[in-house]
Amino acid sequence: MTPKCRFCQSDLEHTFADLGVSPLSNSYLDEDQLHKMEPFYPLHARVCKNCLLVQIEDFETPENIFSDYAYFSSYSDSWLKHAERYANSMTEMLSLNNKSKVIEIASNDGYLLQFFKQAGIPVLGIEPAANVASSATEQGIETICEFFGTVLSEKLTGKGIRADLLIGNNVLAHVPDINDFIAGMRMILSPYGVITMEFPHLLKMIEHSQFDTIYHEHFSYLSMSTVKTMFDHHGLHVFKVQSLPTHGGSLRIFAQHANSGKHADDGSVGMVIQEEMTHGLHDPDSYADFERRIHKARNSLMRFLVKANEEGLHVAGYGAPAKGNTLLNYCGIRKDLVQYTVDRNPHKQGKYLPGSHLPIHAPEMLKQTRPDYVLILPWNIKEEIIDQIGWVRDWGGRFVIAIPEVDILQ
Repeated sequence: MTPKCRFCQSDLEHTFADLGVSPLSNSYLDEDQLHKMEPFYPLHARVCKNCLLVQIEDFETPENIFSDYAYFSSYSDSWLKHAERYANSMTEMLSLNNKSKVIEIASNDGYLLQFFKQAGIPVLGIEPAANVASSATEQGIETICEFFGTVLSEKLTGKGIRADLLIGNNVLAHVPDINDFIAGMRMILSPYGVITMEFPHLLKMIEHSQFDTIYHEHFSYLSMSTVKTMFDHHGLHVFKVQSLPTHGGSLRIFAQHANSGKHADDGSVGMVIQEEMTHGLHDPDSYADFERRIHKARNSLMRFLVKANEEGLHVAGYGAPAKGNTLLNYCGIRKDLVQYTVDRNPHKQGKYLPGSHLPIHAPEMLKQTRPDYVLILPWNIKEEIIDQIGWVRDWGGRFVIAIPEVDILQ
């Protein structure tokens, strides 16, 4: 049966990227699970011919994917700095004060809301992962542990709670019912409030062969054109967009109620849409070249790893991100080619990567085994990682990234 578009319900007939089958990328394993059956699901992204939304099918419920989550935003120093700059900028732009209300959807461990709270601005986090939400609560960030949508919005607005600033960073792509999600945002936004959403830009994903950002927790892959269409449909007007370097190239959109008119368009939305059209994003047939880029990236990495193995050189990984699990499983990489990986996040240490079963250690393991190469899986923060573990070079170790193809960093 042909799957349907999650936004406009059209048949999804055009393939964007078929990555075979893969486990859920954040389903880290304990040792006693290594000899048990592990579910793998099709990882096939398609593009809608009508609304141009790139998407995968949802094989698992959000409750099973996100209710207990291993990702904690505060373990990335560069992401914290990004959040602080944003908080300062929005406080100034909207003249936020102690009578304002800032609400963040998918607020994680309070990494962002803490900066508004420190400025005396009332905040509310909405985070479905109980383990992550409790971390935010412990820091004094009021957090509701629920999934966001029209049901929760109706409940909150019934209590008189509305957002002067409504934030969603890297959450729009994680939503299976995207219509209910956007409708919920419209409901909870105050009459002259502003929504900002950050998400990886589909254009940059294609340009830089970032196929590893495709995984089951990412239901959608977003262009400016498609997001504008979706927001327009729900009575929200995108009046501004900024290009960001985060996650390999992201967009931050600014939206308000369609009848608000408080903030004037600055022309940036039209410019980004024009750039997308120039690169062919308005034509599903133009997306076919992406799979060729994927094969080139895979072959480049496999040649490197096999050669290193034949020469008796050792490779370890750095990081246990979702994108790394897509890369390892699509390429069929196991412990014969990459011995283990390390991660700063103690919630991941002692566990094993899904599919590949690479053990996850603390970064100090690198000093004990002294690998010849360290494969940086979260390539989007490679500078931060190299700065943290530059001592790998003390024994001649070298850093490697695999996207868009293998690059041994100097």
